[in-house]
Amino acid sequence: MKTITIIDTFGFFFRSYFALPPLKNSDGFPTGLLTGFINLIDSLRRDHNTDYIVFALDTKGKTFRNNIYPEYKANRDAPPEDLTKQLPIAIDWIREMGFANLSKDGYEADDVIATVAKFAKEKGLKVRIVSHDKDLYQMIDDGRVVMYDSVKKREIDEQGCLDKFEVHPRDFVNFQAILGDSSDNVPGVKGIGQKGASKLINKYHTLEAIYEDIENCGTARVQKLLLESRESAFLSRDLVEMRTDIFKDFDWDSFEFEEKNYLACLLDDFERYEMKQAIKKAQIGIVSDEYIVAEKPKSSLSFEAITLDTKERLFEIVDTIGKDTLVAFDTETTGLDTKKVKIVGFSFALDAQKAYYVPIAHHYLGVTEQVDLKDAIEAIKKILQAKVIGQNLKFDLSLLYFQHGVEEIVPFADTMIMAWLLNPGTKVGLDALAKKFFKYEMKPFKEMVKKGETFANVDIESATFYAGEDAWMSYMLYLKLDKMMDLASIGHLKDEAKRVEYPFINILIAMEQRGIKLDIEKLERLQESLSSNIEELTAEIYALTSSEFNIKSTQQLGNVLFGHLGLKGGKRTKTGYSTNEKVLNSLIDEHEVIPKILKYRTVQKILSTYADPLLKLAKADKQSRVYTSFLQTGTATGRLSSREPNLQNIPVRSPLGRSVREAFVAKDGYKLLSIDYSQIELRLLAHFSQDRALLEAFRSGLDIHMATAVKLFGEEEAESKRSFAKSVNFGLLYGMGPKKLSDELGISSSEAKEIIKNYFASFPTVQNFLAQIQDDVKNRGFVETILKRRRIFDYESANGMQKAAFMRESVNTVFQGSAADLIKLSMIEIERYMIEEQVDGAMLLQIHDELIFEIEESVVNEVADRLKFIMENIMKLDTPLVCSVTIGNSWGELK
Repeated sequence: MKTITIIDTFGFFFRSYFALPPLKNSDGFPTGLLTGFINLIDSLRRDHNTDYIVFALDTKGKTFRNNIYPEYKANRDAPPEDLTKQLPIAIDWIREMGFANLSKDGYEADDVIATVAKFAKEKGLKVRIVSHDKDLYQMIDDGRVVMYDSVKKREIDEQGCLDKFEVHPRDFVNFQAILGDSSDNVPGVKGIGQKGASKLINKYHTLEAIYEDIENCGTARVQKLLLESRESAFLSRDLVEMRTDIFKDFDWDSFEFEEKNYLACLLDDFERYEMKQAIKKAQIGIVSDEYIVAEKPKSSLSFEAITLDTKERLFEIVDTIGKDTLVAFDTETTGLDTKKVKIVGFSFALDAQKAYYVPIAHHYLGVTEQVDLKDAIEAIKKILQAKVIGQNLKFDLSLLYFQHGVEEIVPFADTMIMAWLLNPGTKVGLDALAKKFFKYEMKPFKEMVKKGETFANVDIESATFYAGEDAWMSYMLYLKLDKMMDLASIGHLKDEAKRVEYPFINILIAMEQRGIKLDIEKLERLQESLSSNIEELTAEIYALTSSEFNIKSTQQLGNVLFGHLGLKGGKRTKTGYSTNEKVLNSLIDEHEVIPKILKYRTVQKILSTYADPLLKLAKADKQSRVYTSFLQTGTATGRLSSREPNLQNIPVRSPLGRSVREAFVAKDGYKLLSIDYSQIELRLLAHFSQDRALLEAFRSGLDIHMATAVKLFGEEEAESKRSFAKSVNFGLLYGMGPKKLSDELGISSSEAKEIIKNYFASFPTVQNFLAQIQDDVKNRGFVETILKRRRIFDYESANGMQKAAFMRESVNTVFQGSAADLIKLSMIEIERYMIEEQVDGAMLLQIHDELIFEIEESVVNEVADRLKFIMENIMKLDTPLVCSVTIGNSWGELK
């Protein structure tokens, strides 16, 4: 599918002007907007795959909207002088570079964009709209029209619209009709904010439907507001709705985006305005005084995609596969949930020239012959006896184990894990790796599967290339990564992967399939309690501020606190006053509403992030269990991450967080068991640094924080200063400096410096070891964990801020990464023990240094002792590993 990029020109220029610093040349002429514009053009050439491009422009004078409503945009302030100086230059540059630009008297750029987008969709093009104007959200159409945020460099689709405004793009015009727009002087329905507007529109979808059922539309207040503003609501809809008919057709050839350096023709202007970075960008592809086309490097790689659509053809190939054959394998399915989706087909590659696709369950009019599922599974079982490689095999194996009874295997290699071990700080998706190592563009999934359909609807010929490409590229990547790991002198990590990472795939699959039980009644009570609490807090906040506003809107909250209430200390940002947690905590004694707002935020987060989604998930499962997905390559340190839902960040210290954990329960006849490494990172510090005082404290079983307090403050003050010592002990592992320590402890910077100085004097080899870690970053460009996993740092190319971050992250990686290594080893050994001993129970969750199990209650104590022993003896260190054990009916009872 070809792509057209449509740029909301003036909208982009305004955003660019305010987003960049006020740059000026030596004559004092402003260049910030121009710099932002050149960065956009350069990124289009370098980062974006677009076939057509057009700039949409506003015209001077009134539009048809002013005829409808003379006050439309009447309250807009004049733009800053520095911005207006740069606008005509930027517009001239559009024309000089030869880009198509469109405008029409009596209409706005938004109408130009909407019309181009309509025609482009009809031509089968994907439309990318570069704009920050929320009016254009009405144009979003998944798979066909997306918005593009040029500052955050991300596309905004239907889900992005839902996340931001809580309405679908198809309902956006009617939503805006109620909400209005103060910046454009669109009246809307006064008194109804975003939350109220989205609630109405999600129920009724149109203004007509709302007014036809006005007697049932919310509270009496809402009905009154709607009736009072009926005329302005319909007027507002006329104002915000984009016109899609202002042109009859276009010269599409003039929109073509060529593979050349568009900036080269502006070199003289860049020199005149002293734009040094722009000069460098303009010179790419120039030879002497003549311009050449700067082509994107294209891969010469190719392969033959072959369909195996009969049992005979399939086994003719599969029967050639032996136990030592290297086979890249991949499945195609109807979705991503391996507990529910169906297999549509599978692909495999045996060399770098061919890839095979086996269709199983495609269904569409005129579908050709396919392989029976039973025969396909038989073939897969034979393939899995060979040296199987693939990209993210956890997905494929999970599907095969639990839906098709395939026997568990340990993969020969997984290219996603190999790429992560090679450099854990980079992208490890198949598309990114193909582009990085082979300059090869993989066929996008969105081009294959239409909205509302699945891979089963893709024709077999197209599916053969797409699926075959995945297997073939996995094969190519394995050969490349295997060689690169040797060249990078990390061949030892190939052994580590076989011993730890690849067996670990099966453990994660099992944990994901087991899930953990939720008590629905407890969650419903919690949901009800939280909702009631929010209503009470809302009423209290309104009363204390003498105003009603959207408490979740940082802009409205800032205006109330620093404008209406006149509180001191408000810092203005480009979007209004900052009201982050740090700002609010600094105002805690200034007004009695501040604690209420902080509590409101806490309650709202627990409700929306945990209670609501967990309850929905629990009700959707027959056993009331919730299933998370663990990401093995999700962090640079090596820690597991969890998503959909994330069960690793449920608050543990707050009462509300604990109330969420109390809803996680053991099934009948079982107990939940928690085994948690105690102070593992400090123990690793003692092991690595070989500091005598630390080693002795741990070997003697002393309270390490009290022992540190004695060292720092003496016997008399130690007990009262234990918390200080604890902050220092853990803080130094995460790169904490005097400033952060002083903030945390509420002491002066000079006191914090003195404490750190005394700490290093008391534990001298600790300071030497931490310094050695940072020297490794500077001199070797990497640090290593206890299993010799590496994290790469490009220190030479980094700026000052990045170098400071590298110093913190390197120390964190050594300790957090090593702790992750140890718990992985423990999980592998524990799973082996539980299978061999046929323990009535299972490992359910890993929360960093903690493991949670569901064990039959009559054996839970015995099993706990055995698992504790395994974890404490998983590796011989110079300081003892110690675990704490707790048993309970719910997660809230643990620890």
